[in-house]
Amino acid sequence: VAIVLLIMGIMGWIFLNMAQAGNVLKEDIRFSAYLRTQNKDTITAIQQFIAAQPFAKNVEYVNKEKAKEIWNKENNEDWSKIIDYNPLPESIDFYAKAEYVNKDSLAKVSGLLMGLYQNQLTEIQYPQSLVNSLNEKASTIGLIFLVIASVLCVIVILSIDNTIRLAMFSNRFLIKTMQMVGATRGFITRPMNIKAIINGLISSAIAIAILFGIMKWAEVQFPMLKVMNNPNLMFVIFAALIIMGVGISLYSTHRSVIKYLKMKLDDLY
Repeated sequence: VAIVLLIMGIMGWIFLNMAQAGNVLKEDIRFSAYLRTQNKDTITAIQQFIAAQPFAKNVEYVNKEKAKEIWNKENNEDWSKIIDYNPLPESIDFYAKAEYVNKDSLAKVSGLLMGLYQNQLTEIQYPQSLVNSLNEKASTIGLIFLVIASVLCVIVILSIDNTIRLAMFSNRFLIKTMQMVGATRGFITRPMNIKAIINGLISSAIAIAILFGIMKWAEVQFPMLKVMNNPNLMFVIFAALIIMGVGISLYSTHRSVIKYLKMKLDDLY
């Protein structure tokens, strides 16, 4: 049971990490609102407005020198050796939160800013092809993982269920004997249900301990995983393993006991 839960936990962890990686990539896309105005008060007001919006993070004013520095860094060359003036416009740059990095939301963001500041801004620029590509790939990968996770979930449930049913099959005569000497259904099922819960907790604990060790090893090998690490997501995975381990164990045990209680003695052979 612990091995099966561990496999499920690894798949869940990989899926959540891929989702986190996608969000990190989305939130690393720079958006530039190019300025037409040079009035410092107006620029400050626009910057403060953007910073107050729920879609924006890391909002900064980029003057000509800063724009030149960014261009040289991204293109790995210094064009000042060729021309003696700076043609780059000033801008207010920001990054959007992952949930807003899609075609429809960004169109609304651009429409909002250009509608309010059409005389102060020339355009809102961002790599549209990259945004579309990220969302398409995220949807495809998400669908593939959903199918794999669904199949794996069925395999996990059937594997644990069959394992417990085999264990209960070896106790079928004990269950029937207790019933024949007058034990009530609740008296018979209670200790076995408790044992199922304990077994589920132990199996979950083993799976969680091994999974935690794998996570820490992976973070040492790939430091980026430590940056993307989200304690809340880890808690969700561990809680899901506990619920699955205890829930399936308890359900399978109780169902098997009831099944043998309803069977005739001759049928047990």
